[in-house]
Parts: sequence; C-alpha cells; structure tokens
Amino acid sequence: MDLGVAINRAPPGESCKFTDIFVGFDKVGAVRRIFGRKSKEVLESTTIHLVQREGYLRVDNDTGDIIVCEPYLRKADVRHFYLDLIHELVHVRQHLEGKELYDKKYSYVERPTEIEAYSLAVGEARRIGMTEEEIVEYLDVEWVSEEDFKRLLKAVGVAAAQDT
Repeated sequence: MDLGVAINRAPPGESCKFTDIFVGFDKVGAVRRIFGRKSKEVLESTTIHLVQREGYLRVDNDTGDIIVCEPYLRKADVRHFYLDLIHELVHVRQHLEGKELYDKKYSYVERPTEIEAYSLAVGEARRIGMTEEEIVEYLDVEWVSEEDFKRLLKAVGVAAAQDT
C-alpha cells in the first residue's frame, strides 16, 4: 500500500528530527489540516526519541517530542503506524497550543485531546481505504476496557462490530 510517505524502520540513532525518518508527511492532507502552512516547519522541528522497550508512540507532555518504541516501529502494520503518527502529530499541535495532553480530570476515552487525535486518525483511516472493521481493530488497545472501548468508538463515530 502506498501512503505517499516513507517510514524508515531502521532510524539513524536514538534521537533525530521527525523528517529524518518520516518523509513526505508535510504533503499529507491530514497533516496539513493539523498544522496548516507550518506543516513542514513543525515536522522539521519535532524531535523523535527512540526507546528500546515494548509499547507504541506518545508525545512527551513537557517537550512535545514524540517517543517511539523501537520494536513497534520495526514490526507494526504500516497503516497502523502511519495512523499512530497522525494521532501523535495532533498531540504535538495541542502541546504547541499549551494544552494539557494527559488531563487526569478525564478518563482516557473521554479526554478531549484524545478524542480530537483519534477522530483525525479515523478520518485518515477511511481516506486510505480501511474498512470500519479494520478501523475497529486499529482502535482496540489493551489498556481500554470493553465498555470504555465502546464509548471511544461512539465518540469518534465508528460503528462497533456486533462482537465488540
């Protein structure tokens, strides 16, 4: 599948610029919706930190840097990793706007920053041709209960499968 971007699964070091390992994202419509005309500038100034542990991606609430778990970078389904980057780039913009990314006043599935990031990722998943079933599979993460998962699906406008 050609997403119009390049994801280097063997990055050059423990820390680097976003654009050193993720190429072409400044031309992605979803990224342009996130950052507007500043897309290229923000991507070039965003730092990626690779960590050698299991996990996914997250944005450091203090610095706005993206933390990438290297095993996930190497093994993840390319569409899932791409959507995770889109999701985290929303958090980068939220950080630049001074928002609290991990506001504990909200549960994970009700946190406004997460709803916004997941909503944009869902829209992008549809654009790249993923089915609703594939989107449900993508959104299903181990740290969210079944009840909360249903609430998340509803909040981001994804139809839940009968057995979800």
